[in-house]
Amino acid sequence: MKALFDRPRLLLIVTALSWAGNVIVGRAVIGTVPPLTLACLRWTFATLFLLPVAWPYLRKEWREIMKDLRFLLFLGLLGPACYNSLNYFALVSTEALNNLVLNAAGPMIIALAAWSMAGDRPDNAQLAGMGAGFCGVLVIITRGGLSSLAALTLNPGDALALAAIVAWSVYTVYLRTRPPISWQSYSFVTYATAAISNIPLAATEHWLGYDLSLNWAAVAAIGFTAIFPSLISYIFYNRAVELLGPSAAGLYLFLIPVFGAVLATVLLGERLYLFHAAGFALIIAGVLIGSRKAAPASVSAASPRSEG
Repeated sequence: MKALFDRPRLLLIVTALSWAGNVIVGRAVIGTVPPLTLACLRWTFATLFLLPVAWPYLRKEWREIMKDLRFLLFLGLLGPACYNSLNYFALVSTEALNNLVLNAAGPMIIALAAWSMAGDRPDNAQLAGMGAGFCGVLVIITRGGLSSLAALTLNPGDALALAAIVAWSVYTVYLRTRPPISWQSYSFVTYATAAISNIPLAATEHWLGYDLSLNWAAVAAIGFTAIFPSLISYIFYNRAVELLGPSAAGLYLFLIPVFGAVLATVLLGERLYLFHAAGFALIIAGVLIGSRKAAPASVSAASPRSEG
């Protein structure tokens, strides 16, 4: 287990693949599982799945947890809870193209947040990687016709999508200063925070008439999102940010549309075109260029102790 936690690039690749799968699953259960209900259930089950592993560490570290509880709650709201919920609200009133373009700027906003908040200035290789990755995402989402960007119009949902990205960027930067407790305790507290904070949102969704239709597809979707995009991926992402730093780790978010397109082809029968290949090449080149010289984080307060 320790060997895996010391391979940040592998952790980030698995994370990007899981988050891409989350997009595919979310698409597949539209009309069956309302989005905010899915968010609430995924974090609730992720918390319950983690409890047996985390319980011994929670008992041992409860004083440290209570000492830094406000900061831990802040991180749980900012990362696991806030990003997904804001994005769900954004999609109600924004076009998919707008949302994708804004999310493609995520790695650059993370780098800007790291620079402004922590003085972590990206080097030339990271800047080149961000530029190549961003161009690759634009090629994919505009299907090779960048002129379609001229048709973009701003609306309130875009502000929510941008707020979600900013929240995630700030969360990523703060990961390097999180309390020095085990990853088991940290993950449990932040997951539980996300689950509890989503309860009133899911209840409001139900009150508005968006009900859960429980069937095998819904159960599978909830189980997948609880285990892979939630339970596993956030632990992996948190550790990778610790080792690589925010800017270099953020570059791997460019891989989400690559994996998403491949999964959509395999699972949903969608077709790959030449513009996909061109975009993939730019994204992969950007990730390789931007992360190859990444230095380990200078602070290791969040080292995953007791991996077992």
